Amino acid sequence: VQLQASGGGLVLPGGSLRLSCTAVGSIFTIHDMAWYRRAPGKQRELVATITSGGSTNYVDSVKGRFSISRDNAKNTVYLQMNSLKPEDTAVYYCNARITRRTTMIVGDYWGQGTQVTVSS
Repeated sequence: VQLQASGGGLVLPGGSLRLSCTAVGSIFTIHDMAWYRRAPGKQRELVATITSGGSTNYVDSVKGRFSISRDNAKNTVYLQMNSLKPEDTAVYYCNARITRRTTMIVGDYWGQGTQVTVSS
């Protein structure tokens, strides 16, 4: 099982980006999915989570600006980021708790990280 993330880039302050992350492989069930970020010189931070039923949570600093969603048919989680600020600059990582079809074992999986830079 792998998570494949995409969608990062360079954007002006106030701009928008949408990150995508697709789980591929021998998947039985995808449980909670999430986005984390690590800014330069800082610890990794949980940005947003979404349950299999669609319930969401956000870190205070992104509430009202970011939106997490998922398409269960495509095994994909999204992070829509609006009104971006320079302090949102970070490497963003997707995370998913997945039950593998072959073993029926639940594990935590991580995407490779995608760089988001907000700068004028």
